[in-house]
Amino acid sequence: MFLSVVAPCFNESANLGEFHRRVSAVCAGLGSWELILVNDGSTDTTLAGIQDLVRRDPHVVGINLARNYGHQIALTAGLRHCTGEYILILDADLQDPPELLDDMLRLMDDQDADVVYGQRRGRTGETWFKTKTASLFYRLMRRLVDIEIPLDTGDFRLMNQRTAAVLNNMPEQHRFIRGMVSWIGLRQVPLLYDRDSRHAGETHYPLHRMIRLALDAITGFSVLPLRLASMTGTAIGGVGLLLLVYTLVGWMTGRVVEGWTSLMTLMLILGGAQLLLLGVFGEYLGRLYMESKRRPLFVVDRVLTHQPSAAARRERVTLDMATILSRTPGRDEGQDATRGTSDEIRNLL
Repeated sequence: MFLSVVAPCFNESANLGEFHRRVSAVCAGLGSWELILVNDGSTDTTLAGIQDLVRRDPHVVGINLARNYGHQIALTAGLRHCTGEYILILDADLQDPPELLDDMLRLMDDQDADVVYGQRRGRTGETWFKTKTASLFYRLMRRLVDIEIPLDTGDFRLMNQRTAAVLNNMPEQHRFIRGMVSWIGLRQVPLLYDRDSRHAGETHYPLHRMIRLALDAITGFSVLPLRLASMTGTAIGGVGLLLLVYTLVGWMTGRVVEGWTSLMTLMLILGGAQLLLLGVFGEYLGRLYMESKRRPLFVVDRVLTHQPSAAARRERVTLDMATILSRTPGRDEGQDATRGTSDEIRNLL
C-alpha cells in the first residue's frame, strides 16, 4: 500500500515541526508513503520550514504555489500531485488528529468503502459563535442541496485513488471539496471523533472567509436560491397587482388615495427586494463568467523534493494533467470521455 498525506499550509510555521513528527510516527509502519505540503502564499517562514523538511526527509514533497489561492484550491493542488493508492486529507494545524489513520484504514477495509470521512462529535477550543454558525450552515445546506452532505464534517477524510481521480476531473473554479466528494457518491462511511484545538497560532478562517465558503457551497450545489428569487418576484408582483386594483377602485369611486409615507415605504421595500434578487442572480452569473474563462485553478511556482529529478517529473505530470483536464468533452461523448480522462491521469501517475 502507498499512502499520500495532503496538507495545505498558510502561515503554519509554528505547527510544521509537530505536524511532521506526528504524521511520520503514524505512517512509519505503512512502508511506502509521502507527505505533500502545499504552501499557499504564506507570509511567514512556512516555505523555509517546508524546504527544511524536504532536505531532511525524503517522504516530504513541497508544493509552492505562485500566490495565495485559498484553502480549497491549495488542497486541490496537493491532490493533483498525489501518487498514492490512498489519500489522507489533513490540516497542518493538527485539529484533526493524524492518529486516526489506522482506524480509517480499518474501517475502509471492513466496509469496502471508497471514502472514510471524519464526523465531529465535539469541537475543542472554538467559540460558541463559530460552533453554532457551523452547525446551522450544515443543516441549512442539507435542506438546500439535492445531494447528501454529511452533517458536521470538514475536509478531513481518507479516500482511494478512484475517488481522487474523479475529484481531480472536476474543474470548477469555486470549490467546496467536501460537497464535491459527496456528489461523487460511491461508498462513503463516517468515523466519529472529537476535534482538537489548534496546536499553535490563530485560525485562518475568519468570518468573511467562512461566508465566502458558504456562498461557494450554496451556489455550487443548489439552484434553490434562484427558485426562491422567482417565487419572491411572483409574490411581489401579485401584491403589486392587488394594490393597482385597490388604487383604480378608489379612483373610480372618487376616493383619493392618501398616504405618501406608506407609498414611499412600499417603494423602498420593492426596491430593496429587487436589488436582493439581482444580487442572487449576480452571484450565479459571476460564477458562470469565471468558469467560462477556463483559467487554470492554480499556478505552481516550484515543486520541492529530496531528489531534483523527482521534482522535475512531478512538475511535468502536473502540466500534462492540467492539459487533460482542460479538455471539454463533446455532448455525445458522455461516459466514455470521462472514463478516458481518468485513465489518462492514472497512466501519468
